[in-house]
Amino acid sequence: MNVLVNVILGVQMLTALGMIGLILVQHGKGADMGAAFGSGSSGSLFGASGSANFLSRTTGVLATVFFVATLALAYFGNVRPASSGSVLETPAAVVPAASVEAPATAGSNTVVPAPAAPASGAAQIPTK
Repeated sequence: MNVLVNVILGVQMLTALGMIGLILVQHGKGADMGAAFGSGSSGSLFGASGSANFLSRTTGVLATVFFVATLALAYFGNVRPASSGSVLETPAAVVPAASVEAPATAGSNTVVPAPAAPASGAAQIPTK
């Protein structure tokens, strides 16, 4: 699937570059009208239409391929595998708490946990 996404991305980039080149080569409709009134030389009132039809149709085909590639990339970007989900969506595993026991070795400096507070709620203050 990753290879397919890379191929579609390559097609999208090539069509984008092709469209940019074709659009820059084409003349605007207003440029031919200005040439007809003395600003430049043109063969007829609206210029040659044969090359404009080829360029505009090729640009339209490239635009269609570009939008189809964009929709395909959007589809593949939102497809999620059914077996594996997000880490945030899976419930956390319950890990049992480890019991705290002091090692029973003789002569070692071990830390003994402090006794728990009394259950009555009032803390006792040690005196001398």
